[in-house]
Amino acid sequence: MLLQAPAKLNLCLYLGPRRADGLHEICSLFEPIGLVDLLDVSEADRDEVLCPGVDGENLAARALAALRERGWKVAPLRVEISKRIPVAAGLGGGSADAAALLRLAADAEIDLEEVARGIGADVTSQLDPALALVGGAGDRVERLPEPAPHALVLLPGGGGLPTAEVFAEADRLGLGRSDAELAALGSRLREAAGGGASPLAYAELLDNDLQPAAISLRPDVADALAALRDAGAAASLISGSGPTAFGLFDDLADAREAAGRIGRGDAIVCEGGAAP
Repeated sequence: MLLQAPAKLNLCLYLGPRRADGLHEICSLFEPIGLVDLLDVSEADRDEVLCPGVDGENLAARALAALRERGWKVAPLRVEISKRIPVAAGLGGGSADAAALLRLAADAEIDLEEVARGIGADVTSQLDPALALVGGAGDRVERLPEPAPHALVLLPGGGGLPTAEVFAEADRLGLGRSDAELAALGSRLREAAGGGASPLAYAELLDNDLQPAAISLRPDVADALAALRDAGAAASLISGSGPTAFGLFDDLADAREAAGRIGRGDAIVCEGGAAP
């Protein structure tokens, strides 16, 4: 079978205090977008997860191993991942791949949310890709109605910006908000997005507290944000810990026109708000 793993976009990300476990509290709006990895799954002699062209630990392999540890007894699987989501780009590609594999066990008597939390902070939100208000370290997920249609231009900038480095830089810069601020922002976001509005209708609420840290580590991110603003984006910011910058547009036609004006070879135009 062929599984789709949609990228996750942070429409906003507000940073809270650092916790005793070293992670940070956040308040964010996550949405799935029309940029997907493809996972080709077939029966095999032994479990094997392949991701050509990507080195290092694979969260999808961890997900499959975690299912086996909990007694999932389907036949051994060979999983080959075709990466379309840029790696280390703030778009949750690894988490999306892991969640797609976990969804294979949806009918098993396994607590998939518990498994997801053990793999990575963003995996829980990807089990059922949908617009969501996300708190905790990314594992407290409140589903919201599907938003009105809108489109995106993504400028990944080659990826390669590790999340841990961005959070460490944010700590060095003294970025972040109090728990009370996060709670107030969460209430405003819930009210703004809870009726299914397009994020363009509440663009003034869209910000990313990690942006100064990402720009500090990758100054070219500022150029990407400026290019999106100059091309007419209703809002432009980074997704997650970056370096991907994105701009919001009314529809795909406007987004394609803007991408043409920007003229960058890495530009990706896609729909936002609903899983493919």
